[in-house]
Amino acid sequence: MLEGKAYVKDTDMPLKMQVHAMDCASRALDLYDVVESTSIAAHIKKEFDRTYGGGWQCVVGSNFSSFFTHSKGSFIYFALETLSFLIFKGASS
Repeated sequence: MLEGKAYVKDTDMPLKMQVHAMDCASRALDLYDVVESTSIAAHIKKEFDRTYGGGWQCVVGSNFSSFFTHSKGSFIYFALETLSFLIFKGASS
């Protein structure tokens, strides 16, 4: 992976929303130290709630696993620098 370049591992988001997710993550990394993953995740979640309505979830870290149900068209999992980002809008199962 190149410095500052995001690598999408999996997604079902529209391209415009994917770009927004990666831009938002990049801005959060400019604002917070890489070890402040909770602050980074909160920044991204608030931005997505404000832009696309409530219910968004964000997980940021270098080592995590997950299992969840998401709304169609609202999921992205990507890497940027040393962190992985999981953003999705929750849905009932």
